[in-house]
Amino acid sequence: MTETVIPAGSPRDPRRSPSVWHDRGVFPSTSPETGRDPWADGAPDGPAGPAGGPAPEPRPAPADDAGSRRERGPRRFRKGGQPRRSEDDDVEPDEEPIEPVEVRRPLSLTVAGFAALLGVGLVLGAQTAGPGHRLPFAIIVFGVQLLFVLAWTMAMRPPALLLVALTSGVVAAAADVAAVQTDVAGLAPLGFVALGGFLLGVLGQLVRRVDRVRVTDSLGTTLLIVVGVVAFATLITLSRIPAGTQAITVCLVATGVALTVARLTDAVLAWPRLAPQVPRGAAGVVVGAMVGTLTSALLGSYLVGFTPTSAALIGLVTAATAVLADLAVGYAEAGRLMAGEPPTMWIARHMQGPLGGFALAAPAAYAMCVLFL
Repeated sequence: MTETVIPAGSPRDPRRSPSVWHDRGVFPSTSPETGRDPWADGAPDGPAGPAGGPAPEPRPAPADDAGSRRERGPRRFRKGGQPRRSEDDDVEPDEEPIEPVEVRRPLSLTVAGFAALLGVGLVLGAQTAGPGHRLPFAIIVFGVQLLFVLAWTMAMRPPALLLVALTSGVVAAAADVAAVQTDVAGLAPLGFVALGGFLLGVLGQLVRRVDRVRVTDSLGTTLLIVVGVVAFATLITLSRIPAGTQAITVCLVATGVALTVARLTDAVLAWPRLAPQVPRGAAGVVVGAMVGTLTSALLGSYLVGFTPTSAALIGLVTAATAVLADLAVGYAEAGRLMAGEPPTMWIARHMQGPLGGFALAAPAAYAMCVLFL
C-alpha cells in the first residue's frame, strides 16, 4: 500500500491542527513560520514573547507640550467660546515715563525771599505789642490776612470768588477786633467768628442761583480760607498772655527760617523728588525743619523764660508744620493742573505756600505756649 506523504506546512498537515496539540495537552512553543519576520514594517508596541527574541528597548516619550500642558491644567474657555490667553501671551504695555517738572531756581529764590520778609514783618510787629498797645500789631496781622485772602481765593477760585473774598475780609477784621477787645485772652471768641463767617459765606452762595449748583464744591474752599484768616488772629491773642511775645518770636523765627531754607535748598538741590509733578525735593523739607529748630534753640538760650530745650521743642513743631503746609500747597496746585484746570495768577500761586505755612504755624505756636510754658 502506497503511503501518502503530506508535505510540511500543508493545510492537511495534522501537526497544524489545534485538536492534535490539544489532545496531547501541549501547545507549540514555536511558530511553524519560524525565520519569517511578521513585523517587517515596524516593531510592536508591546513586549515580545519569551521565545521571540530579546525585549525591545523602551521608546522615549514624544517631545511635545503634553507634559507642560498637564502641569498648567486644562485650558479654560471664555464665555464667547475663545480660549483664554496663556500667561506667556499676557504682556502688559509699558507705562509711559512721566517727565518731572522743571525746578526754576529764580522762582525758588523769590519765594524764599518772600517767606523771609513775611517772617521779619510779623516778628517785628510782635515786638511793638505791649499791654494796652495791641493796635500796631493788629494792623500788621490784618495786612497779612488780606494777602492770604487774595492769594488763596485767586489760587483756588471758588464759585463765588468775590463773595468769598469779601466775607473772608470781614471775618479777618472781626477776628482781630475780638482778639484785641475781649477781656480774657482766649480762642473761644475767634471760634465763634470763624463759624459765623463760614455760615455767612455759604448762605451768600445759596442766595445766588448761579452759584447754588456748585455750592458743595465751595464749602471746603470757604472753610479753608475763613479758618486761615482766623488763625493769624491767634498771634494777637498770644501776645496778650505772659511770655507770649517771646513765644511768638521763637516760633515765627523758626517758621521763617525753615521756609526760607527749604526754598533755597530746592533752588540748589531739589533731590530726591517727592513727585514728578511737584517741583520740590525732600532735602529742602528736612533741612529747612532742622535749621529752623536749631535757630529756635539758639534763641531760647538768650530769651527770658526759655531754655534751649523748650525753645527747640516749640520751634520744631512750628517749623515742621510750616514746611509741610508749604509742601501740601505744592501738591494741591499740581493736582489742579493735572485735573485740567487753567493756571491761576502767577503771583498768587507762589505766595500761597508761605502764607499757608505761617497761618498753620500761628495756632501751633499758641498751643505749644499754653501747654509747655
